[in-house]
Formats: sequence, structure tokens, C-alpha cells
Amino acid sequence: MKPMLPTLTFEVPAGDDWLFEVKYDGFRAMLEMADTITLTSRNGKDLLPLFPEIEQYLKNQLDHLKPYLPFTFDGELVFLENPFKANFALIQSRGRMRSQQRIIEKACKSPCRLLIFDVLKLKGKPVVNSSYQIRKKMLIDFFKQTGLPLAPDDKDESLIQLIPANNNFHTIWENVVLYDGEGVVAKQVKSRWEEGKRTTMWLKYKNWKYVSCFITAYEKSNSYFYAAVYKDKKIYPIGQFIFGLKPDEKQALFQIIKENKTGEDIQYIYVDPAICVEVKYLEIYEGQMREPHFDRFRFDLLPKDCTYENFLLQQKNLPVEVEITHPEKPLWETPPVQKIDYLHFLREISPFILPFLKDRLLTVIRYPHGIFGEPFYQKNCPEYAPDFVGTHEEEGINYIVCNELKTLLWLGNQLAFEFHIPFQTISSKGPSEIVFDLDPPSKDAFPLAIKAANLIKEVLDHLELISFIKTSGNKGLQVYIPLPDNRYSYDDTRLFTSFVADYLVSKDPDSFTTERMKKKRGNRLYVDYIQHAEGKTIIAPYSPRGNSKATVAAPLFWEEVNEELSMETFQVTTILNRLKDKGDPFQSFFRAKEMQKFQPVLDFLKQKK
Repeated sequence: MKPMLPTLTFEVPAGDDWLFEVKYDGFRAMLEMADTITLTSRNGKDLLPLFPEIEQYLKNQLDHLKPYLPFTFDGELVFLENPFKANFALIQSRGRMRSQQRIIEKACKSPCRLLIFDVLKLKGKPVVNSSYQIRKKMLIDFFKQTGLPLAPDDKDESLIQLIPANNNFHTIWENVVLYDGEGVVAKQVKSRWEEGKRTTMWLKYKNWKYVSCFITAYEKSNSYFYAAVYKDKKIYPIGQFIFGLKPDEKQALFQIIKENKTGEDIQYIYVDPAICVEVKYLEIYEGQMREPHFDRFRFDLLPKDCTYENFLLQQKNLPVEVEITHPEKPLWETPPVQKIDYLHFLREISPFILPFLKDRLLTVIRYPHGIFGEPFYQKNCPEYAPDFVGTHEEEGINYIVCNELKTLLWLGNQLAFEFHIPFQTISSKGPSEIVFDLDPPSKDAFPLAIKAANLIKEVLDHLELISFIKTSGNKGLQVYIPLPDNRYSYDDTRLFTSFVADYLVSKDPDSFTTERMKKKRGNRLYVDYIQHAEGKTIIAPYSPRGNSKATVAAPLFWEEVNEELSMETFQVTTILNRLKDKGDPFQSFFRAKEMQKFQPVLDFLKQKK
């Protein structure tokens, strides 16, 4: 069955007879489920061998789904990066995999999701002739009755999720731009589902990025124009385009290139940088612009104005509410990171760090001169903060509460490098997690932290407690045990942390100590169970650190905690690629809260007390 396709538009459709959905960048997929399960691509390819996690999830949900079989759903298979954006590069990478072992590994650690936006058959009854509005209501009812998520959520373990509709374009568009999504699909409320048809009843409106560039060549065989910018005074190719040019513009551009050519071969006509244009595109994929379209000639620019630095600035549509100052400011030297690089990092890391900052009193360390100058702590929200920055007053301090991307980017522009948070939220009465901060006496003593972490893991596994681990980003490791909110006190958790600390010291007194006086510790690792207390803070997962190596407080998989572990592996410049390749070790952190079997352990410790 070939899918119904939307038509590209550059104008937002007007009127009350349209509904709007987020457009996600993945593989169009038709899901049919009866006695068997099929998941078919737009080109008729069987997707289940490449994405076995979807089939396994559906089989696990069979009891909930049986009353609605057989059904056919229309959707998009994606690697969900945040609620409004799918990662095109990662879904492409999955689609090219041939190693069964690698496919299974990815399916477990970084599962893809099937986002459903339409229903063609339900309980064996075809519904394609019903209006889009009616089909959407049927779909919503199905998701409610089966308990499946009613909106995309990258933190939800459900692999089948609904793409909801909204009657307000601007509400949905604001989030698409903010979270760097692909765009919006507008659908006529009365439209029927028509197989294989590209229709104007569905319109796609895309979140274009813009680049000012110059022409370097013309390809004879297909009439493509090649574009580039200057990087370090050298020509840096960024791709080629043909769409968007009117016939007279295309002819004029070709004529100028032909009359001013500097060389020609069987394939190309070459020209020196002189003709400046603005091109719009979706994103950079494998070093080239995706879906480039000519936008306009830039007669006001010279080729020297078309630089790689400006290209980077234009590449991400950072929210207009966040004023970006001095984007070229150097922040780190090795690796080299400018302010604009750092802001792009914060935008991309936001889905992973924001859940840990949410509703927590934030203390930041700001580096107004990058790592080249003196930092300072900031707790109070400054008076010049924009209105969108949330705050919460506690003990006379008006703390920033960073619940959204705009606030995170504003803090980044203020050159906040380190994000420190308490062990509880503003609404919880006790700790939301237990954290063991394993801080060795020196960087050279890092193996002590590794030894301590693995010993703690043995204890926690024996007690059937779910644990997570991350680097501190400096010289230690931090072991997390998520807890349900508002259930335990700091006195409760102190019983447990002191018990584990005493166990470590008794196990290896030459390596570990609970001695608070530094001069009495020697070269032993201090197990600081007292630091886990109300009002104390710890570096947030995925927060950068203000050191010369631009390291990050990086979540780890437990199997990585061995003698090969190195802090310098996890940097601002490398952590995003790590996430794309390996997935998020803290992905199930919040789900583990209610699954945690802490109460029996606490009851036992109270009996012993």
C-alpha cells in the first residue's frame, strides 16, 4: 500500500478547516497487525528486520491490542531526539545496518519509535473514506483505551506513540523552531485518505535554515549549481542546488557562469567566487545541505562575507527571544570551542540535561572570559534576566529554575558552564535520589573511584536496587539510585549511605575512608556520605565542567566502569556523537523511580539501628 503524500508549501494555510501536526524526519511506515505484524516502508520495503524493537514491543502489548485487530496505521518510524524532532542521520544509520548483532544492540540501547498519525483500518473495518477529523478522533480513542502515549516523548519507554493534531499553527510552530524540528504538516479536516496520491489536502511547511554562499561550479548533466563558503580563507563546499530557481533566474545564472568561467571539463563549468546567493535547507547531513532550495540572490554581499563562521550562526535557528552576544568568543582552547559552538551544544544536549534540571533550584558557575579568566558562582537570578526565565524563592534567594530550552540557552549566553542541582525538586519534601560522590584524592587516583563504584554496584545488585553511574567531569565518579518523590527523608537515606560507606571501608580500609579531616585521609578515597543532604548540590548529568579539557559530567554504562575509563573521553565536542552512537545510559532513570525496591532495605537497616 503506497502512502498518501503532502505537497510542499511556502505559505501557512489560512482558515479554520485545517489541523496541524509536527512533521518528523524518519521513514514513512505502514503498520498492519492481524495474525502477523508487518511494517512497510514508502517503497514497499519490510522494516521489521532492521527495527526488531517495534515488533517485540507490539507482541508485548498484544493483550491490549487484541480487541482492535486487525488494524492498519500510517506513521513515521523515527529516532526521537526530543518531542518535536527526530534525528534523520541516526534513522539513516539504522536503515543501512546489516549486522544482526549490531541491529539488536542498537534496538536495545537506542530504540526507535513508531509515531502514528493516521488510521486506515480498525477492528477490520476500513475507515479511509471517513474524514481526517473523524479518523484522528478514532486514533485518539484507541491510544487512550490502550494506554499508549498521546504525544511523542523520547523518555517514554512506549515505542508506539501518537502524533496529536493542533488547531493553532503558531503554538506548534514555536516548539518546532525552538527544538529544531523538521516542520509542520497541515491537513484539511474533511480530507479522506487517498492511497499513493500527493495531495494539496495535506501540506508540509518546513523549518528551513538559511546560508549565504557563493557559486563555484555548474554541472552540465543535471543543471545543478555548486555552493561554497570561505573557511580559513579556503573554499569550503557545502552542497549543490537546483530547486527554487525560476526559469529566467536559472537561465541568467547559467549565462553569467558561462561568460565568466575559469575552466571547463566534461562534467563541470567552473567559476571564481563572485556570485552570492542565499540558499535554504533542512540540515547538514554527511557534510552536505539536505533539500537545498535557492531563496534569493545576495547582490549586497561579497564572497568574503560568505564565511563558515556565519554559516554556523545561520545553521541553527536559535530562539529570537535569546539574544546571542559575541558568538565568536573563544571559551576553550583544547579542544577549541567558541560561544556559538557551546550554544549549539546546549541546544542538542537539552533533551538529556533538562529533565534533571526541571523544578530544581539551580546554582551555576559562570565563566565570563571562558576558561581563560576567573569564574564566579551565581544563585540569585539577576534583575536583567528576561521574563521567560523561571525562578523560585528559597531562604531569601531567588533561584533560577531551568525548565525549558530558552532558559538553558540564555544561561549559555551568560557563559554558565556548570549546572549544580540539589537532590530534590522544589515540590518534594525529601531526596529524589541517592548519590554517592566518589572523589579520589587526585586525578592519578582515579582507579580508586572505579574500584569503589564497582564495589557499590555489587552491593546494590545484591539488594536488587537499580543504579546508574556518571563521571563527575573532573576526577571522580558518582553513583545514582533514583527514588520516588516525597517518600523518603534525608534521615532515611543517611542510614543507607552510611551503611554502604562503612561497608567499603571494612572491605578495603587501605583504599577508602570516611575520615572528614583531609590530613588524616592519606591517599585513600573519601566516601562522602554526609554530602548527601538537604541544601547540598551536585553537578547535573550532562553538565559541562569549567576545566581546560571541556569535559562533561557524563552518564556511563556500567560495563564501561573499568581500568580503560578516561575522563577526557567525554568532552563538549564529543558527547553528542557518543549519544548518537551508544545511546543515553540514563534513559530509564526516571522510570526506575517507582520500580526501586528501597523500602525493604530501609526496613532492615532500621531494625538493625
